[in-house]
Amino acid sequence: MEPSSHRTRAQESRAAVQRLYIAMRHLFIRGSYKPLGLSGDAMIEALKTLQPEIYGSINDPERVELNGLLYVFQRLPRGIEECRYVRLITREGYEDSGFEPLIPPRRKRNCYRIDIEQMFVEMTRGRSDIYDIMTHLTFMYIEAEKIRRNSEDHKDRKRREWALLEALVEKELNGEAIDEEVAYTYLSVLLGRTYQETLEAAKRFAADSNANSLFHITYWLGRLAAEEQWDNNDREISFSSALREKIGHHVLGEAWSANIKRFLHENKLENRPLHIISANTHSIMNCLYAPAALKGVSSASKLEDMARELSIESNGELRKKVRNLALQHGMYELDDHSGTNIPAQIFDLAQLDPKTLSPEISWNVDHVQQEQPLLFVMDYAFGEQAFETFDELFKPYENDGGRRVIPVKSIGIMGKAGILEGGKGDIMVPNAHIFEGTADNYPIDNDLNKADFEGQGLQVFEGPMITVLGTSLQNKDILRYFLKSSWKAIGLEMEGAHYQKAIQAHARIRKNIPADVVLRYAYYASDNPLETGGTLASGSLGLDGVKPTYLISIKLLNKIVGGKP
Repeated sequence: MEPSSHRTRAQESRAAVQRLYIAMRHLFIRGSYKPLGLSGDAMIEALKTLQPEIYGSINDPERVELNGLLYVFQRLPRGIEECRYVRLITREGYEDSGFEPLIPPRRKRNCYRIDIEQMFVEMTRGRSDIYDIMTHLTFMYIEAEKIRRNSEDHKDRKRREWALLEALVEKELNGEAIDEEVAYTYLSVLLGRTYQETLEAAKRFAADSNANSLFHITYWLGRLAAEEQWDNNDREISFSSALREKIGHHVLGEAWSANIKRFLHENKLENRPLHIISANTHSIMNCLYAPAALKGVSSASKLEDMARELSIESNGELRKKVRNLALQHGMYELDDHSGTNIPAQIFDLAQLDPKTLSPEISWNVDHVQQEQPLLFVMDYAFGEQAFETFDELFKPYENDGGRRVIPVKSIGIMGKAGILEGGKGDIMVPNAHIFEGTADNYPIDNDLNKADFEGQGLQVFEGPMITVLGTSLQNKDILRYFLKSSWKAIGLEMEGAHYQKAIQAHARIRKNIPADVVLRYAYYASDNPLETGGTLASGSLGLDGVKPTYLISIKLLNKIVGGKP
């Protein structure tokens, strides 16, 4: 039987991902490009061929993708729609300048509005971060072209709705009242959407503190697109020479790990067994200290209920009480000055009084007293940054006592991931990580398993997980292939293979950490990209993430303090 010459959509999509990454790497090395020039067109065509789920109706020539726009504007600096020039930089001293940093809420990075036309965006999380923002910008320019076309008639003259939108934006800027129903009607024409769709989207933008109004964004995207089309005022994306020189050389990761090792040495903690957990910076702290801190001020008895109470925005004083108690009883905060944007905590578990702990924590007094464990919690890395941080952290360091190896006892990874079966909040336990676009695969001897989380009201899935090049580049064809083929993948995330690459290199080849280091991986589902309306663009997990977060946190803690291997 002859093989078919017809390519499947999954194959076409994988080829589009490869073209997109080749184009982005080429443009980065070159130093600058025009998003609607020849080089930018290559990225636009690859992205439109790929049709990522998170960018919805990207291929519709008229309908502007509103959920996708909100998703990217939550991750880009406020006001970037007004800027003709975007420059990606590394940590170059602007943090000490008079420029006020703009920090997007969903992707922590310092951004600086240099002047009316130019935005500088700090890239400190490695190549994955750079490719992520280049993809978002490409999508933004595609939607801007739709707005421009919708604002012009067949003779390339501006429509009446555009002039009226311009007047509305000026009124909004001056704080004047506008007739919103009339305004949404004009806006719906320019966006190619129904009145109801426009109204709902405008409310979502208005509720987001980072993004300007949908009126403002639509006007500026359309205006800059028109000025480039008719006045040759080209938009441009560039990369600083310092960014191009530093990327891939672990400059920031080396500074980050040196700070941690210095702290361990100065506090005479370097010989204590170290248990590493990559997670957020609140769940482990809450598990250990919330019961004592909230005693008498909260009726919650379970850690999950305490966490829900602490998650309420107005309960800032309660969160402060937990943190203050933690700082007095064994928790140390390591401020990050390296630029990695990865804060860290160290918990001296020997300083905790087991009588103050929740009964959900299986504290083995004899084991903790004998081992004197240290718990190192680091915030989430981003993509390739996971390899950089672990690779530098595991390297021996030199001090007055000579060359020392960090005594790593276990490594736990708790992360958010996209799930391919099940729904938001469900749990995934990987037994391997497969690196998308390569033949690289990393089987895991995972100390966690499906049985650890069953019977808690959530679905639990066990199997391989895909480490993807970017969450915003996934489409249903690729994901269905990983789910239905012999890979039988259960989910997708961005760091697992990068962590494993560093762990295996240092455990099996470089011998800097024990070959039998205990590994514990578990993820909870932030989205299901195979479900219509289930992507990250549909909204955050919110309080639905509390239950799986604390199930995983408690399990990781109990494995460390329970005296079991």
